[in-house]
Amino acid sequence: MAKIIFVSGPCGCGKSTFTNAYARHLVDKNRKTVYVIHGDDFHAGFVEVEDKGDFFVNGEASDTVMWEDILKFNWDCIIATAGRALQQGMDVIIDYVIEDELPRVKELASKNNAELFYIVLTASDDEIERRIRERGDVDMIERAKFLKRELDAMPENIGHLYDNTEKTIDETVNEIILDAFKV
Repeated sequence: MAKIIFVSGPCGCGKSTFTNAYARHLVDKNRKTVYVIHGDDFHAGFVEVEDKGDFFVNGEASDTVMWEDILKFNWDCIIATAGRALQQGMDVIIDYVIEDELPRVKELASKNNAELFYIVLTASDDEIERRIRERGDVDMIERAKFLKRELDAMPENIGHLYDNTEKTIDETVNEIILDAFKV
């Protein structure tokens, strides 16, 4: 049976690093191809003009794509891409923040007769801030802390949280027992 492993968490919690390492771990362990989807890759596809000049209408940039539309587009791409990989018999690991989209991922698993595992990485505020500062995205610190509080408090995340504060990627990979995160 195919697997969908969804890795969520705030910015700076190590989603992409963990996803890449865990995919390699699974391939080495199971000798089966794993398809990795980094949701931020879809988000990075939106390139807008920086100097909008005369493109303002009623004080708003006329060619700006609304965040809700970007998010919906990203999720449509993630779901479609994951579905194609599952249909090819691959396991799929997705790294992206889930706020309200877990039902879409559950539907994807159901439609493709796949097992769903849901891991929400978290870390202390100080650890998240340190990691974000190291990569130079200081403008993301407050957003990351907001997301951490939100994700830590969501009832559907109970039993799916994993705190990787002060842990190496190898420790995290070895400590994650996939069956403990089954949905």
